[in-house]
Amino acid sequence: MSSVEDGLQIHSSWLKRLFDIILSTIILILSFPLFLLGSFLAKIQSIGPVFYKANRVGRNGQVFEMYKFRTMVENADKIGIGLTTHKDPRVTQIGRLLRFTKLDELPNFINVIKGDMSLTGPRPESPTYVKFYTYDQRKVLLVRPGITGPSQIANRNEEEKLAEQTYPEQYYITELLPKKLALDLHYVATQSFISDIGWILKTLWVLVFPLKVENQPIVPNKPTHN
Repeated sequence: MSSVEDGLQIHSSWLKRLFDIILSTIILILSFPLFLLGSFLAKIQSIGPVFYKANRVGRNGQVFEMYKFRTMVENADKIGIGLTTHKDPRVTQIGRLLRFTKLDELPNFINVIKGDMSLTGPRPESPTYVKFYTYDQRKVLLVRPGITGPSQIANRNEEEKLAEQTYPEQYYITELLPKKLALDLHYVATQSFISDIGWILKTLWVLVFPLKVENQPIVPNKPTHN
């Protein structure tokens, strides 16, 4: 890679980081009433903390705690598999509301400001499943994981898919995970600031019109390189 290309890549990286911080800060300020509501609902749903701190593998393989409003009973990770299926009995009634409205993911923006995550990027994965990555698949760890991205959009009904399986964890490892990583690898290879804006807009569209986007892998039509 030439010095000019190196300079452009560094510039794009700083632009992406600056954009992440500014937009995440604005979102947290504007959504402060919703943040308070989410905190209240997470606290009254059952005994336990407001936040669920999930271990996830970030850039360069560093493990971090990803913040979400708790939607399950306390110690849910100790009474079941590491995946959540449709109508999972560990999820509380209020938790289902938080998940349906995506309000449970609002604390993710704290992770973005901290530098653990980006607004867009590969799906943040648990160390439990990262150990199954191949050498090539581990290239998704070269960048910060994102709140949204191609694999997050394409697999937004993952819980329903897992609920249909007799052995959901095996199905996730052998079927879903490779497909998600293929999308994330494509993202890493083609990522640009403009394409990130596109993924954010596509995410907003899916949230507003969830039935208008078919459930299939979503890949940019024209890859754009830095």
